[in-house]
Amino acid sequence: MTENSKRPVAVFDIDNTLADTAHRQRFLERAPRDWDAFFSAAPLDPPLAEGIALAVASAAECEIVYLTGRPERCRRDTLDWLAAHGLPEGRVHMRRDSDRRPARRTKLEILRRLAARRAVQVLVDDDELVCDDAERAGFTVVRARWADRSATLEQAQEGEGRT
Repeated sequence: MTENSKRPVAVFDIDNTLADTAHRQRFLERAPRDWDAFFSAAPLDPPLAEGIALAVASAAECEIVYLTGRPERCRRDTLDWLAAHGLPEGRVHMRRDSDRRPARRTKLEILRRLAARRAVQVLVDDDELVCDDAERAGFTVVRARWADRSATLEQAQEGEGRT
């Protein structure tokens, strides 16, 4: 993202917004959860057509920013996946490997930092708690409800701060 650009930003989550994580949910359904396997399988995520189309269309008037709860150690795989599926280039904000705060806290913190420098036109995310908090903070939100909901993933996002 260039700091001197006047274009607003459109902020997109990745998991279950652009990428379908259903095939790797099995790694979170056992005890203990296998986080390494869960994230290692991310390059095989099928794209979610609705999310991809919205990101591509948004790029016509906005700079795209990706805001994911994936840990930093997944950066290379994430960048490769975005490129392989024809997504617009954009800055990717990821969770520090040791950060276990709930997704709604980490994402809102980054949204506020972005908004201090640029107009944030929209946040597109599947996490209802992230969306609720972003709306309360005054952001326009599109709730990505085109992937199957996963109670296991929701618990991981909020309770374990993992994605």
